[in-house]
Amino acid sequence: MSVHKTTAKRVTTHVLQAMKERGEKISMLTAYDYSMASVIDDAGIDVILVGDSASNVMAGHETTLPITLDQMIYHASSVVRAVNRSLVVVDLPFGAYQSNSKKALASTIRIMKESGAHAVKLEGGKEIQGSVRRILSAGVPVMGHLGLTPQSIYKFGTYTVRAKEEEEAERLVNDAQLLESLGCFAIVLEKIPAELGKRVAETLHIPIIGIGAGKYVDGQVLVSHDLLGISKEFQPRFLRRYLNLYDDIKGAVSRYIEDVKSNDFPNEKEQY
Repeated sequence: MSVHKTTAKRVTTHVLQAMKERGEKISMLTAYDYSMASVIDDAGIDVILVGDSASNVMAGHETTLPITLDQMIYHASSVVRAVNRSLVVVDLPFGAYQSNSKKALASTIRIMKESGAHAVKLEGGKEIQGSVRRILSAGVPVMGHLGLTPQSIYKFGTYTVRAKEEEEAERLVNDAQLLESLGCFAIVLEKIPAELGKRVAETLHIPIIGIGAGKYVDGQVLVSHDLLGISKEFQPRFLRRYLNLYDDIKGAVSRYIEDVKSNDFPNEKEQY
């Protein structure tokens, strides 16, 4: 199995498809601001998701539901200004596409024109096919999202693993096939059994990106704040923390406070 990293100067939907076909895994992380996006892009990430998870990690809301279209455009435009290589995908927020396809297209047009993003992501299957179809007809790439869909959290009532039962698993597979047939360039699968993730990835031709969907899909996505240990409360099984920045930053701030209080900062070399 290939472990090499794509050398594309600019990652596009075509590049992602080629990566799946040659067995190269796709890397994807969230970003919501210029500084973080600059670092992530420079590191060589393939896809940056401007996720509605900004509602949680940036604004402190309990769910993704409160974030608005204007706020998503603000975050997306900040990210796009930092990016030289990655494909930038933006979540359509709750309420921006579910009611009717015309509203979905209008929301998408605002995101694309005002932020400069490269694609949008929608949660759901057959219930949103009208919106997906209309957005694609305007020439905008669409990424799907199935499994645990956080915008529907009050319907689910829990963040536990989805599609463990055969009926829901079959519905997910059917929805994935539908999204592919409509023209979606990729699908995110969230918090489902690994074997189901494998089945979808092997059945579909388009890239399947997992978050808590096992190792057999075509790529992985995590929230950058979780990966870096900036947020501490969220500790699902699928999360691997690569740093513990919460404690590191807290320690640095504590030392700064001590230095200010003791008049050690600034010293003679740190003043004019």
